[in-house]
Amino acid sequence: MSAPPITFDELPSGARAAIEAETGPILNFENVSTGLNSSLSALTHTAGGVVFLKGLRADHRWVWTQQREADINPYVTPLAPRLLFHVISDGWNVLGFETIEGHHADYSPGSPDLPKVTDALRELASLPCPDIELRHAEQRLAHYVADPAEADAFAGDTLLHTDWNNHNVLITDDRAHLVDWGWATRGAAWLDPAHWIIWLIAAGHTPAEAEELAGQLLAWTSAPPRAVDTFAHASTNLWTEIAGANPDDWTKNLVTSAQLWQQHRQSRC
Repeated sequence: MSAPPITFDELPSGARAAIEAETGPILNFENVSTGLNSSLSALTHTAGGVVFLKGLRADHRWVWTQQREADINPYVTPLAPRLLFHVISDGWNVLGFETIEGHHADYSPGSPDLPKVTDALRELASLPCPDIELRHAEQRLAHYVADPAEADAFAGDTLLHTDWNNHNVLITDDRAHLVDWGWATRGAAWLDPAHWIIWLIAAGHTPAEAEELAGQLLAWTSAPPRAVDTFAHASTNLWTEIAGANPDDWTKNLVTSAQLWQQHRQSRC
């Protein structure tokens, strides 16, 4: 279930007042198109600068992701934008982040953004997994494998982002920044490169080329081949479920990319 969008000016007055108590008076704002995981997405301009707002209704089934982002932020900056405040008011749960001036990562073959993304993957893999509540990869993926016991191959103690949609990667002059940490997970170190591979294929890489890029990462080189095969199968099932009966073009591309990777893995046998 996606989060129904709302613009900043449509927020209840109590929620807007709680935000302004943190930011100071909001002089103007820009509503930003939202993804599936957020209802509110806006850039608010104040005398002190620009703050990015991300919010969900307090009764939304995914509102727990707001707390997850708040809990994890101190452990993942400066890889992630710094959280400035977290307010819950008038039926809304809103996070306020520092604004990153950058562009969404380009994953296409030959893109100059790719080295910065691989650096971000390395940096994330080097961070200790914080002792906070996190979902476990083997639990998240158990539904998508042929035998739930196969999901044990995804278990581990590494902090994972798991959502490598290029819109979650902002490129600045010196580095890549990761946003949208609501689905952060504890699991095997090779899983983030594996998630990234599907997005690389969706951006135009062949499965072999995508795996070659992932091969620059130490975490990927430790991946057991059979476990990767299982993950590719699970990813096809996952994206097929997300797509549903009437997928849009964007989701169709991800389903096709997952299928191509699964076929590539099967051809190794």
